[in-house]
Amino acid sequence: MKEHIEMEKEELYWRMKVFAACVIVLVVGLKIGVLLWWKPRRIQVHFSKQGIRGPPYRFFIGNVKELVDMMLKASSQPMPFSHNILPRVLSFYHHWKKIYGATFLVWFGPTVRLAVSDPDLIREIFTTNSHFYEKIEAHPLVKQLEGDGLLSLKGPKWLLHRKIISPTFHMENLKLLVPVVAKSVTDMLDEWSSISKSDEVEIEVSEWFQTLTEDVITRTAFGSSYEDGKVIFRLQAQQMLLASESFQKVSIPGYRFFPTRRNIKSWRLGKKTKESLLKLIDRRTDNNKLIEEKGPKDLLGLMIQASTCCPNVTVHDIVEECKSFFFAGKHTTSNLLTWTTVLLAMHPHWQVLARDEVLRVCGSRDIPTKDHLIKLKTLSMIINESLRLYPPTIATIRRSKTDVDLGGYKIPRGTELLIPILALHHDQSIWGNDVNEFNPGRFSEGVARAAKHSIAFIPFGLGVRTCIGQNLAILQAKLTLAIILQRFSFRLAPTYQHAPTVLMLLYPQYGAPIIFKKLPNPLTHPST
Repeated sequence: MKEHIEMEKEELYWRMKVFAACVIVLVVGLKIGVLLWWKPRRIQVHFSKQGIRGPPYRFFIGNVKELVDMMLKASSQPMPFSHNILPRVLSFYHHWKKIYGATFLVWFGPTVRLAVSDPDLIREIFTTNSHFYEKIEAHPLVKQLEGDGLLSLKGPKWLLHRKIISPTFHMENLKLLVPVVAKSVTDMLDEWSSISKSDEVEIEVSEWFQTLTEDVITRTAFGSSYEDGKVIFRLQAQQMLLASESFQKVSIPGYRFFPTRRNIKSWRLGKKTKESLLKLIDRRTDNNKLIEEKGPKDLLGLMIQASTCCPNVTVHDIVEECKSFFFAGKHTTSNLLTWTTVLLAMHPHWQVLARDEVLRVCGSRDIPTKDHLIKLKTLSMIINESLRLYPPTIATIRRSKTDVDLGGYKIPRGTELLIPILALHHDQSIWGNDVNEFNPGRFSEGVARAAKHSIAFIPFGLGVRTCIGQNLAILQAKLTLAIILQRFSFRLAPTYQHAPTVLMLLYPQYGAPIIFKKLPNPLTHPST
């Protein structure tokens, strides 16, 4: 009898366990069903009632397969020498816009994104009602590189860091960097000249411009601690290379946590970068004294200074901000220089006009000064046109923090909004019939009058989160190009293949080989 009761108890126990397991499976299954099926369907219906459609949602994967297939096909071979790069670089957007209109839904897995390219709607997102939207979290690989700095911070902490760092990027402070940048540029050009004994030399400019930009950023970030900063940023550059390699492979969720050879190397580099930064910060704050210098204010000095009087700024914040600055600045400026050089090589007429202006304003061999740079209007127009046709960042994303009205559309909380900057810059209805032509003259009366809409040109973003480093990027690009134009004429190398491609930023898939020809003594010879 006793044994029978025990058996019944044990049987009941196991039945309860099975029942509990079934309930758990059912609950988890329901949650997965809601997340991966019911919620996407509900969102589709919500937007469909407002006339917004898009490619149909597929369970779990969304539109990722079609999107990846289009991108791979578009980038599988070089394109003709044309600036109509939207079909290649943002092929999915170009394709689906023709079917569904300028405002449509696209699914990245179960996450919906609303593509928005109407400038009036973009103004609402970034300026008028910007408080309703926030930046989304970066890809884990990108997050590892950019750190918890100004790029990713939100709310009061972002506001505090922006206020602290801003003096580094004021034009009056940046002008003090002109002699330093000029020295880096002339050293680079001297190396070019020494590579070949003839008057011509072929240079793969994208690699050289990365090195140049890295040097300038290091000086801007670390000032008197330049040599230490150079070592630190070289470590981070190695990390960026590893991340770039990972981006070119199929992404497996959680793969970055596996102790692979690449991941272990990346972890070691990250640890060493942090340790080196901490040692440098200790040296700069030794005895709680900062050396006051007459030179430009550097980012590290300003952050350390703020930490001495503001408890909300920690050593960790300083480390992350330095990492963020290097990540954001290096490739943005080097890509701007690369594409502008390619464009001037493609369009020799504008190269001649730019050179004539530089020689007229700056002289034949005198290093341009801060006062000279302000007067280089043609070069400014050329740089703006380069940023229009080949913006370093081709798209940006915001997320609605609450249910919000966007130009009459009802946007549910949590909806991600994809703003295709490249599409906006290549919109014929805004820029005219010559939208895909290189025509710097469209900026002759300034940015505000270059297009039919004031929100048509946003290479550095818009609103309160406009890129803080844009003045540094443009100053460096202008100065570098001016000195190059003084010394060389240049054309595309026969091996150049036109293939703009996205890997975090817009870059030339097969490099940018350019043939530079030394100019005869410009004191006695015309600029051409």
